[in-house]
Amino acid sequence: MSKWQCTACTYVYDPEAGDPDNGVPPGTPWEQVPDDWLCPLCGVPKDMFEEIQE
Repeated sequence: MSKWQCTACTYVYDPEAGDPDNGVPPGTPWEQVPDDWLCPLCGVPKDMFEEIQE
């Protein structure tokens, strides 16, 4: 699964870790993260993230 990085603050969403503090359980692929989810660090919407290759 790809990781996604916030273009505003560089937070990285890792699907293996999810974001359980904000209702996204571990193992949730990016495509299944709710559209109203916000970056947990800076609060920007999901469309401000870019896929990154590692």
